[in-house]
Amino acid sequence: MKKEENSEQNNEEKKDPIKITLADDDKDDQDLFKEALDHTSVPTELTTEDNGQDLMDNLRDPEIPNPDVIFLDINMPGKNGKECLKEIKADEDLKDIPTVMYTTSTHDKDIDETYKTGASLYVPKPYSFSSIILILKNIFTFKWKQLFSKPDKKDFVLSEETVNEKKQ
Repeated sequence: MKKEENSEQNNEEKKDPIKITLADDDKDDQDLFKEALDHTSVPTELTTEDNGQDLMDNLRDPEIPNPDVIFLDINMPGKNGKECLKEIKADEDLKDIPTVMYTTSTHDKDIDETYKTGASLYVPKPYSFSSIILILKNIFTFKWKQLFSKPDKKDFVLSEETVNEKKQ
């Protein structure tokens, strides 16, 4: 099931919205992500996908424009986020879309595997709403250019702790 939601655009900014696709089977996490995006003041257009198969079908549909960035949950039924990442990075038409792993997993194996596969960032899902906002603001301001190139391993994981460490 696909739905599009427009964030309120900041009146001061006349930029085109960043087209974001979030693939996550948890509706509550989708809603929190959407609400946090609205609090970032970054003009965005969010599309959500409930599973990896729908994500891949829509990414390959020539009638649907590709997003500027994809946020992928690892733990989804059917086709999981790691499988989607492998398919995205192996597809000539999709491989350059920045892909952020957005997941509850903090396992080193998942971090290493997605880094090697070509993910742009790895974001363990924050526990607080304010942390989600902080991380999204950081991605769309300080980390935006990093999304388009291979990150250094030391900058790959982005969490509230790593954001706060960089500020000090």
